[in-house]
Amino acid sequence: MRHSLPRRALPALLLAAPARAQRLAPVDVEASGLLPRLRAGGLVLFFRHADTLGEPCDRSYRLGDRAGQRNLSPRGREQSAAIAARMRALGIPVQLPVLAGPVYRARDTAEIAFGAANVVVTESLLADDYAGPRLDRVLAEHRRLFAAPVPAGVNRVLVGHRTPGIMVFGDAVAGRAFPEGAALVIAPGGAQGSLLGVVEFAPFPDGGFHGCQ
Repeated sequence: MRHSLPRRALPALLLAAPARAQRLAPVDVEASGLLPRLRAGGLVLFFRHADTLGEPCDRSYRLGDRAGQRNLSPRGREQSAAIAARMRALGIPVQLPVLAGPVYRARDTAEIAFGAANVVVTESLLADDYAGPRLDRVLAEHRRLFAAPVPAGVNRVLVGHRTPGIMVFGDAVAGRAFPEGAALVIAPGGAQGSLLGVVEFAPFPDGGFHGCQ
């Protein structure tokens, strides 16, 4: 996701984002106070794809064109596996299938972490820069997936991109609140769920944000 929003996204952002809120800070999952709830299930974890630092920026904005997309870095692939390993170690149950967007950095994050056989790729989690005229529908799908009930004993895991999260939850997750590899923790319900916090499972001290514009 580029730091600057494309011009076509701005009207939707202005309509979609709630009033300015206090910006959250990403915290380790064990320090967040949310671990007991995550172990009990019934929540949504919306992951931003893993680390891409140093990789070429998006060029083609075409689905299926891996060479034209910003891909995971080697350590982003390591981070993806580490996220799932830590979730298992902490006893955080995952509802299968995991859902991932079709841009390769999101899809690869999910498939490395949870296994390709356990992942369904869906345009509901498409990156904003790839959505074009479908952006409003993509944001509606994000809200639906954030809000739909989740059974106790599992958590819905989604893997996508930063900017749709900002478009739904506003300034609380803007800036440096939502690094690569981090997850929004959402309580389902209402029109778009309720944001509980931003957690990290396998952060890099000098990572989390790329330099693409």
